[in-house]
Amino acid sequence: MALLKIFVGTMYGGSLDVAEQVQPLFEQAGYMVEVLDQPTLEDLTETRPDLALFVTSTTGSGDVPGNLSGFLNALSAQSPALDWLRYGLIALGDSSYGETYCGAGRQLDERLADLGATRHGERLEIDAMETFMADDAALPWVESWIPTLPATA
Repeated sequence: MALLKIFVGTMYGGSLDVAEQVQPLFEQAGYMVEVLDQPTLEDLTETRPDLALFVTSTTGSGDVPGNLSGFLNALSAQSPALDWLRYGLIALGDSSYGETYCGAGRQLDERLADLGATRHGERLEIDAMETFMADDAALPWVESWIPTLPATA
């Protein structure tokens, strides 16, 4: 059974809610799912998942939530080769913040790509100005994303 790890960056629980809402969709597709709401770099590198999904909100002026900052700092400090990693990314933000909209997700996406990871499909950006409940946008995205994954995942 393929292992999917969902790495969550959240300040008020919205991203964790999204992760928990999409978890059953992956389980129904045959994945063993682990949701990590206090993720560390070791969670990614010691027991490598077949697929990773990052779900993060943005705080302040484009900042990474506190529970994900250690993970991102370790990525930057250690710069592990991630050429084996396939991932998806769901970024939650508020477009009223202008240029920093979904800043944490964009920053994480860029860093993962710099380390050789391959994003599968497009990044989903959910705007709080348009979508009150983030899972209303995340669930259909995941439902359409899962069938595009390689059968060997």
